[in-house]
Amino acid sequence: MQDQIDATVESAVQRAQSRIPKGESLTHCEECDAPIPEKRRLAIPGVRLCIKCQSELEQNEKAESPYNRRGSKDSQLR
Repeated sequence: MQDQIDATVESAVQRAQSRIPKGESLTHCEECDAPIPEKRRLAIPGVRLCIKCQSELEQNEKAESPYNRRGSKDSQLR
């Protein structure tokens, strides 16, 4: 059982690391073409989305999460 938990944690870490922006920041959002403020570009190197589009992306990802975070521990271990 511990191996399954470790694999789940490792998978989540890899998924999070793959989402970290890399490279040079864009000056305009790749989704809506809105300007990305300089302070955001400096704070998050490699940023590709404006705050609005990033928020929408995160909301969609949260809604599609495969994890049952509300269930009891017993139901999650089955």
